[in-house]
Amino acid sequence: MEKHDGGDTGEVRFDDPWYDALASGWGELDGTGAPAPAVPTARAEHEGRTGGTADVYLEVQRSAAFQEVRSRYRRFVVPGAAMFFTWYVGYVVTATTAPGFMARPVAGAVNVALLAGLGQFLTTFLFTWAYARHARLRRDRAALDLRWDTQELTRNVRGGER
Repeated sequence: MEKHDGGDTGEVRFDDPWYDALASGWGELDGTGAPAPAVPTARAEHEGRTGGTADVYLEVQRSAAFQEVRSRYRRFVVPGAAMFFTWYVGYVVTATTAPGFMARPVAGAVNVALLAGLGQFLTTFLFTWAYARHARLRRDRAALDLRWDTQELTRNVRGGER
């Protein structure tokens, strides 16, 4: 198979960054020996409508699925960022307004300031891990489904070209 820039000749295009033959079903047989349809219709209620790709993106943005993905994102990020920012500002304010407290020894040469500074790094890694875990468990599958729906709808608007 080779890369090409022309119209739809049925060949695989390697310049498509979202191409995944196994995930999309492209190139598989339908059981009778004939090639399976490229991608099944993702959202039947859109069929028969006219409009451009901008209308498709607006429709997807207004959908309940998109709003749920955005809501899940906000429910994690807003409180997490607020807590992280408060912890950071608290560290900076304490370091500048209470140097005696920050200089208090904890164990040997280790003082409160050193532990709080290392705590900043630790909480950065913990927040990053929690964000990635939340995205994987709560948003990635729904976002992937939305992406496939959007691709199918825009393909229908453009007349079925890939």
